[in-house]
Amino acid sequence: MAPEIFWGLPVILYLFLAGLGAGALTVSSSALLRGGGGESGIHFDIARYGAFLAPLPVMVGCGLLVFELGSFHVGDWFKWLNLYKTITLSPMSIGTWLLTFFILTSLAYAYTFLPNPPVLGDKAVRLRRPIAWLSIPLGIGVAVYTGVLLGAMPSRPFWNSPVLALLFLLSSLSTGVALILLARAILTPRAEKSGTADTPQYHASGYILTASDLLLLGIELVIVFLFIMFAYLAVGDVRHAIEVILAGGNLATLFWLGFVGVGLLAPAAVELYYIVPRLLFHREFAPPRGVEIAVSAVVLVGGFMLRYVVVIAGQITGPVGV
Repeated sequence: MAPEIFWGLPVILYLFLAGLGAGALTVSSSALLRGGGGESGIHFDIARYGAFLAPLPVMVGCGLLVFELGSFHVGDWFKWLNLYKTITLSPMSIGTWLLTFFILTSLAYAYTFLPNPPVLGDKAVRLRRPIAWLSIPLGIGVAVYTGVLLGAMPSRPFWNSPVLALLFLLSSLSTGVALILLARAILTPRAEKSGTADTPQYHASGYILTASDLLLLGIELVIVFLFIMFAYLAVGDVRHAIEVILAGGNLATLFWLGFVGVGLLAPAAVELYYIVPRLLFHREFAPPRGVEIAVSAVVLVGGFMLRYVVVIAGQITGPVGV
């Protein structure tokens, strides 16, 4: 008898979108603080894109989660508000407040990037850096929480790994960088009317983001190895569960081809092709926008595939006795 899948696409999309928004906000705030919080320059451009992109994925993801887990019978439409009535140390209670503070903070952070925002005016510039300092731990917290939410279920051996939260954190940061790269490539005007060239500042910020993404993808590969090694060296249900993504497993193709191959190795190889000449020989870093769009897209696909495989694998390999 095939195991029943209770958590489907809405939950998978929630985990992906929450991590995506958290990664974008963390990258944006880090770039702003790294650049000194100025009103121009390559770090400010990165921060501005990330600030405007971060809130929406998390809000959409939370909406999908409420839709999936809530009750929508007449009179129960706002039943999810009960999560705010009881404050405990459970993952759901902590996550509810963490996501709420994240959404409010990310919206306030994005508001400070508007030109002459109403009410705040010039005060927005002074508020931007303190909000950025607050946004980094909030972004990291939401990214880690998406892994902790699954890992807190010991009856699902595939999820019960201390490495899962770290893997989701690295994936969130990587997809956050990819989202900013994608938005830049699509929305930034061309430097020439002919559409054949970009400004040095555009390529400089692109180099920072691409190099950061390459580093994150490399670390993510290491964490994938540690995740598999931890499970495979364990005994009992955990070792049995990991076999679903190993050779011959039901999800092996999706994991190794969809996530590792398409989502990690392929974009890393392309990024290396453009970064190595710049890093070793100080040549110009100027990849075509089509390449930037394609690389960013496959990184996002890989981030989604990771959540898909993890959520489904945890359900088809459990539950077991605790």
